[in-house]
Amino acid sequence: MTASINPRRGKGNQRRYRNRNRSGDGRWSHIYGAVDLGTNNCRLLVAKPNGKSFRVVDSFSRIVRLGEGVSLTGRLSDDAIERTIEALAICAEKMRRCGVTRMRCVATEVCRKADNSEAFLTRVREECGIDLVIISTGEEAALAADGCTPLLDYRNQNALVFDIGGGSTELIWLGLGRKKQSEVLGWTSIPYGVVTLSERHGGVVVTEGGYSNMIADVSSYIDAFEEKHSIASAIRDGKVQMLGTSGTVTTLAGVHFGLPRYNRRRVDGAWLNAGALISICRRLAKSDYEERVAEPCIGEERADLVVSGCAIVEAMHARWPVKKLRVADRGLREGLLHGMMRVADDDQKATVESVKMVPDVTLETPKVAP
Repeated sequence: MTASINPRRGKGNQRRYRNRNRSGDGRWSHIYGAVDLGTNNCRLLVAKPNGKSFRVVDSFSRIVRLGEGVSLTGRLSDDAIERTIEALAICAEKMRRCGVTRMRCVATEVCRKADNSEAFLTRVREECGIDLVIISTGEEAALAADGCTPLLDYRNQNALVFDIGGGSTELIWLGLGRKKQSEVLGWTSIPYGVVTLSERHGGVVVTEGGYSNMIADVSSYIDAFEEKHSIASAIRDGKVQMLGTSGTVTTLAGVHFGLPRYNRRRVDGAWLNAGALISICRRLAKSDYEERVAEPCIGEERADLVVSGCAIVEAMHARWPVKKLRVADRGLREGLLHGMMRVADDDQKATVESVKMVPDVTLETPKVAP
């Protein structure tokens, strides 16, 4: 798969954007809502355009565990559906109150897998008024990369972006251009995330063998991606930035910084020493459930899932031993917002062009009878 991520516009265009803001054209004429329903979380962002990007005016995030048990039964459970519909109803109300005029609401891995996804989407449409669309793994990867674009360091030749989800893990290999353009050179979706690995090998209680098996499950897919793209050699040459976007990575960053409670401003965009991160992963893998719950940035909601996330991080580091990585508390939702704003701009351009194409009509002055 080869695709392009639209470049960030330069400083020379700032005045044009300010003018658009005043005139209400293109992206400036809308308020946007983006919903990302994953295997584990339901997330919402409501935003207005701001300069070259956007300003968040409201947000929502709740762990709903929609994918609970799907890897074992192949179906969304009744309890998981009820939890998720309750969260989506809150998202719908927030978007209504904010006056959202354009929205995009997507579902990912768990809805791609579950046998009863269509019935679930129908209930969401009827009860919440939200039209959820199940996106492909390729679109999910591209959106995540697009959302993280502001954190890419274009002094590198490449970037490796990973997104650890509940039911899958996306890897995106990017080429970085001189004019701050990013090109997707390759991507893959590993069919393991924190929920699926935990259900397979244990989450509350994780043995040393279980942790090793988690790493092995993921490593085979990482090895195949490496064989295709030779990422390790580029890392040895010092030409690669690694960037992680997921609850796992942001949680580990919070633990690394010793935060008494999670702080997005402290975590988003932070650079972490990879060796220190792996040390945290191994410590958490050896800790018991109560010790993990006691970590302020983990707590009871993530204590049974964080070790499987650690296994995925360690599997990647074993193959791609970067010295540091950057943490992104952003991703798919931001990619959705960027995409909707570009579409609004394109719609405005199309309207202007269609007006230009209408021929001028000169009316003859009517003759007056003598």
